[in-house]
Amino acid sequence: MSQTLQTITLGGGCFWCTESVYVEVQGVVDVESGYSNGHLPQPSYEAVCTDTTGHNEVVKLVYDPAVVSTRELLEIFFVIHDPTTLNRQGNDTGTQYRSGIYYSTPEQEAEARAIIAELTTSGHYSRPVVTEVLPLHNYWPAEDYHQDFFARNPTQGYCVAVAAPKVAKFRKTFARLQKA
Repeated sequence: MSQTLQTITLGGGCFWCTESVYVEVQGVVDVESGYSNGHLPQPSYEAVCTDTTGHNEVVKLVYDPAVVSTRELLEIFFVIHDPTTLNRQGNDTGTQYRSGIYYSTPEQEAEARAIIAELTTSGHYSRPVVTEVLPLHNYWPAEDYHQDFFARNPTQGYCVAVAAPKVAKFRKTFARLQKA
């Protein structure tokens, strides 16, 4: 492991789903579900669900760039969620489900913008990518019961219907990046 770990925070819909994928990525040493880029200090899940705090459900990733690059993390991100739906992922609607990349370094911002530009010019999606790219602001960890939710509740209905297919898609598409 390198001596310099980095942190990037991603909003790709429900944090249970996003977290369930990134805990399996080699080089990711910590994944924490939380809320970011809203205006309320120390938001709760109940407050965020009112769609009035401005927060996004996110996962904060701590990773070793010597093992997994920012680009690889973002490639996974753009495969496991739909970045073309504004304030929505599947049946989950509201600003807390928006697609967002919240960077902690200028290099992460540049990589995020480059990938979005590539996806846009390639015509990969039939609709425009609406992923916001902003510095991380006002991050707050989610309540303990949200952490490792999929791992602790693999047979829960939402996990079976929504999170498990994202994990399966990651495993199929990015087998080379899966932890042993």
